[in-house]
Amino acid sequence: MARSTQDSRASGADLSLTSVTKRFGGFTAVDDLDLLVERGQFFALLGPSGCGKTTTLRMVAGLEEPTAGRIDLGGKDITRLRPYKRPVNTVFQNYALFPHLNTFDNVAFGLRRRGVRDVKNQVQEMLDLVELSTYGERRPTQLSGGQQQRVALARALINRPQVLLLDEPLGALDLKLRRQMQIELKRIQTEVGITFVHVTHDQEEAMTMADTIAVMNHGVIEQIGGPMELYDNPATTFVSNFLGQSNLVAGQVLGRTGDELVVEVEGSKLGVPVDRARQTSGRVWVGVRPEKVFLVSGGTSTDEGANVLGEARVIDVSFIGVSTQYLVRMPWGQELTVFEQNTGARERFGVGDSVDLHWTPAHTFALDASQDARAGDERYEGGLATAGVGT
Repeated sequence: MARSTQDSRASGADLSLTSVTKRFGGFTAVDDLDLLVERGQFFALLGPSGCGKTTTLRMVAGLEEPTAGRIDLGGKDITRLRPYKRPVNTVFQNYALFPHLNTFDNVAFGLRRRGVRDVKNQVQEMLDLVELSTYGERRPTQLSGGQQQRVALARALINRPQVLLLDEPLGALDLKLRRQMQIELKRIQTEVGITFVHVTHDQEEAMTMADTIAVMNHGVIEQIGGPMELYDNPATTFVSNFLGQSNLVAGQVLGRTGDELVVEVEGSKLGVPVDRARQTSGRVWVGVRPEKVFLVSGGTSTDEGANVLGEARVIDVSFIGVSTQYLVRMPWGQELTVFEQNTGARERFGVGDSVDLHWTPAHTFALDASQDARAGDERYEGGLATAGVGT
């Protein structure tokens, strides 16, 4: 993903970071980061706490100065510019509304500070945009959390920034309201056409709103791409585990048949599309998402060409409404997860049942076996990867 500043200017990019590093004493928060955000995108920086995403955002805003590297906005070097001289605005998790001002005056604040006298039409346009057109006289204490978030957004957008930075803006909201605001934020971004750069640790939030996601870990970007691309074809074990869940089993590449690798896993031969394999020889982690797998009674035949791992036993069943989550133990001791939709069309299983796991080779991916199979999995954070480790 690394591209030069000159390349960024030629492509009409809004924002580019080139070899940006930030150190705090002996700790490197952001490590030689190259990042390109195209004009008009909803871009998400996604990662766990401490991965460097907020530090990256603060460097773009001018609230932190890079130790090394360059930041360009619209082809202009802004690396050392003061925050108030940058054509960016930031919306924070706590909204930072002025409690003594009503909604109208909060939104008008930036315009009035710049000496704009006639603000009524512009403020009303912003209130209409965030669907608060009748709330102008209310103070922040008279608004719900979601309404306060919309006021903060309107206050930032009225200044017509080139880039809007959002630092966990939905983190203080409850789950139901947060999901509603995800849809609203995307609608607003589409309407105004301004580049949004959104920092979040919430995978669902990033996938719901963003056109492009950069997954960060320990100050570097593990993978960047569209939500579907990252989910269906992860480049690292960290991405495969942090963005949803994955089953990763240790395998050995035996060879290639046409466009598929043939990989041996505990005596079974599995197919992996070559274009979904990050490593094509030697030891690999063979991966498949839990919802891509279906269970059949042990020894049941299936479509020819399917990937099959047999002789498993169901050790846990969780009904979660739209789907049932099965935990199965393989003959070699590893535990794998299977999600099955509750359509009523498929057989249900109970604890102790003997089952085989089936899935389509096209849904399989292969990763470098030298990587930690538990990286990015909150259940096993810090665990060591060895052959047979479940994720």
